Amino acid sequence: MLQIDDTIISLDVLDESFVCDLTSCKGICCIEGDAGAPLEESEVETLNEILPIIWDDLTQKSKDVITQQGVSYIDEDGEPVTSIVDGKECVFTYTDSNGVCKCAIEKAYRESKIDFYKPISCHLYPIRLQKYEEFTAVNYHRWKVCDCARTLGGNLKVPVYKFLKEPLVRKFGAQWYEQLEIAAVELK
Repeated sequence: MLQIDDTIISLDVLDESFVCDLTSCKGICCIEGDAGAPLEESEVETLNEILPIIWDDLTQKSKDVITQQGVSYIDEDGEPVTSIVDGKECVFTYTDSNGVCKCAIEKAYRESKIDFYKPISCHLYPIRLQKYEEFTAVNYHRWKVCDCARTLGGNLKVPVYKFLKEPLVRKFGAQWYEQLEIAAVELK
């Protein structure tokens, strides 16, 4: 483990390799699982605010779920998560012309319609954060659906922390990330 400020980082974040391979996995991480994506409290409000902008990119099933229960729900751990369709698929997904499942929020961001990229838990994946009283744990999450990303990352020799530089800076700041880079070099 490595500590930077009030975070404790698993060394897997430095040692493991990862690069998303959407051509292979087709974005299955957005449609598999037993709960929605974890949300920060402020993100629930943001999702409600941007909903009219992304509404037309959502499936009818997603629109029905959102109309019935909203953009999020409280999971069994008492935390807010994105609403899901049929117990699996995030309500914010859509399928592109190549059959790849993608995020309607990210699409609107890339089209400069909104200034919110997507929930930080999605942006950070395969890193998962666990908040404790004194610190936040920064852990690498292994999920079978991402085997192709580990293979591609290994072939390209891209460690998790480098692949996730943008969301790590978004969450923890540029100085934090610089300290992480220094630690990665020193620990080699």
